[in-house]
Amino acid sequence: MKSAKNLLEQLKGIPHFEKATVRQLAGQYGLTPKTVDTYISRFLKRREIVLLKRGVYVTTDFLNQHHDDVSYTFYLANILRNPSYVSSWTALQYYNLATEAVNTITSVTTKVTRTYSTKAGSFKYQSINKDLFADFALKRGGFDFFIASPSKALFDMLYFKTHQFRGVEKKEIDRIVEAARVDWDDMDPREKKKFYSMINTYFNG
Repeated sequence: MKSAKNLLEQLKGIPHFEKATVRQLAGQYGLTPKTVDTYISRFLKRREIVLLKRGVYVTTDFLNQHHDDVSYTFYLANILRNPSYVSSWTALQYYNLATEAVNTITSVTTKVTRTYSTKAGSFKYQSINKDLFADFALKRGGFDFFIASPSKALFDMLYFKTHQFRGVEKKEIDRIVEAARVDWDDMDPREKKKFYSMINTYFNG
C-alpha cells in the first residue's frame, strides 16, 4: 500500500495524466500493469483522482488547487480534444467582449462535434472545416493554451449560430453582429478589420 500512496503523491503534481503515465511511474516500484489498473480503480473509487474522459485523469488535489484558474480550464479544453482551440462565446468572454456570462467552455476542432461533462467543467467542441481552422494563438501563462483571436472568436460564434451562414447574405452581417449582443464597440479596430476580411473571404471565396 505504501507504493500506492507514493504513486498518488507523484501524480498530484501533474496537470493531467493517462494510464501510460501511471504505468511509467509505477515501474520504479516494480508494479505490474494489472496492479496499476487496480490502483487506478481504487483511486477513482476513493475520489482521489478524477476521470476527465476515457483514459485521461487528474488528481482531486490538483483539480481543487487550480479549479478557478482560467488558464488551467482552457489548457484542459485543448487536451480533451486535440487539435482544438478555445473560441466563440468563451473566447469573447475571455477578451471581455461578451455581454453574457457563459459556463460551458466552447472550442473549435477539426474532429467531430462532441461534449464532455466533467468535474473540471463542461467542454463543448464544434467541428469546423480544416480551411477555417486558423487565426488562433498560444497564450503562455500558468498553463499554456490555444485560443482564437477576438475576430476569429466572433466569426466562429456567428458561423455556428447561423449554421455556417446558411441563407445569410453578406449585407446582413452587421445586423447579425448587432443582434448577437457582443461588445462590438470595445473590439480593437484591427480585429474589426480582420473580422470583415474573414467574412469577405468566406462569402467571396
